[in-house]
Amino acid sequence: MSKLTIKTLLLLLLGCSGIRGYSQDTTAKSIPKVWDLASCLQYAKSNNITLKNLRLDTKSAEQDKLLAKAAVLPDLNGTGSLTYSHYNLNTTGETAAITNSGSLGLGSNWTLYQGGYLKTDIQKKDLSVQAANYTVLQSENDITLQITQAYLSILVDKESIVYNKDLVKTSTAQLTQEQSRFKAGSVARKDVVQFEAQLATDNYNLTTSENAERADKITLKQLLQLPAQHDFDIVRPDTVLTDEAIPALATVQSYALSNRPEIKNAELSVNISDLALREAKSGYLPTLSLGAGLGTSFATTPLYGTFRQFDNNFYQQVGLTLTVPIFTKRVNKTAVAKARIAIEESKNLLENAKTTLALTTESAFITVSNAKQQYASATEQLKYNQELYRISNEELRIGSVNIFDFYQQRNLYVQALQTYIQAKYNAALAARIYEFYLGIPIKL
Repeated sequence: MSKLTIKTLLLLLLGCSGIRGYSQDTTAKSIPKVWDLASCLQYAKSNNITLKNLRLDTKSAEQDKLLAKAAVLPDLNGTGSLTYSHYNLNTTGETAAITNSGSLGLGSNWTLYQGGYLKTDIQKKDLSVQAANYTVLQSENDITLQITQAYLSILVDKESIVYNKDLVKTSTAQLTQEQSRFKAGSVARKDVVQFEAQLATDNYNLTTSENAERADKITLKQLLQLPAQHDFDIVRPDTVLTDEAIPALATVQSYALSNRPEIKNAELSVNISDLALREAKSGYLPTLSLGAGLGTSFATTPLYGTFRQFDNNFYQQVGLTLTVPIFTKRVNKTAVAKARIAIEESKNLLENAKTTLALTTESAFITVSNAKQQYASATEQLKYNQELYRISNEELRIGSVNIFDFYQQRNLYVQALQTYIQAKYNAALAARIYEFYLGIPIKL
């Protein structure tokens, strides 16, 4: 190969690599690195595989509906054949012969009446499309709650990391102070070791919080179905709303039972079952269809040419066909019986869906009520323990408190802070979930 050709190939390869790399970088840049809750929810609705498959199911149901509508139209089929035959003797009885023959035709069939089956099937397929759409909405609601819970879990981890870092910083300063006192001979080595042990414990708790954040981020990335290698973090809101008034349970239950997709879907299942019964009953009724056709044929003979045969053999036909079911070996009777059973099952599923939703909303109401009370109590508990811990720190600084009393008060403060953080986000999550049943979009 010439040097010019080699250089040209190298340039082409480098160009292709650059284009591929640019494409990958562009794709990576299209996914943000820092997410707020609204971005997470919107991205999941657009990219979650489960939701994508459910939307494909909806498209498939729409195709079934189009097929049901087309069933009321006449069809049209073309036919053609060409046959070669070999005989040991031809028609004159002299020598062996090969003959050919053929035919051309158009045929159409139109179902005029089928016991109401065709019209009922269109209605049934239309309801199936609606049910598929409600299934998508139901899955979106489930994913919304899962993402919200995962998002708030990360926020809990982030606050735990902040206060654990603060504890590590405080323990480090206290250890330095105690080491200075030990060098001055004012405290025993035992006191220094206690501070060293506490610093090690604080570092361990900090590492545990950081690991919990990593694990919860993986959970959220899985719900969003982001690439494993994607750098991912979430936005910490300035405040988390926890002090809103709780809507009345009766209001939430009334709205949920009238508007939630799982209830709509269950109601559609009852209607679909009713239509399936009408379809089954149509099997007892006659079917009337209209048929029409035209065609021609030819055969090789010494009397007529092929085109003349096409003209002479050209035919047209039209006819009505009435099919009356007399004995179907229990097929129709069984279909009707099973359709009635399906109606009862769908009604039971509807009642179960209503009961489950009513109990779920009641449970959510109790949860948010308790969570708000716990948050109020945790806030008071933290306020007093924080002040006592501040006083203990001052006493430790001037040496007027023993180590045991100081760490006892410190542990009470840490427990109160952990309880407060957990209670705050539990109250926020419980409120968002409860309001979600009222149709209020989730936001922090």
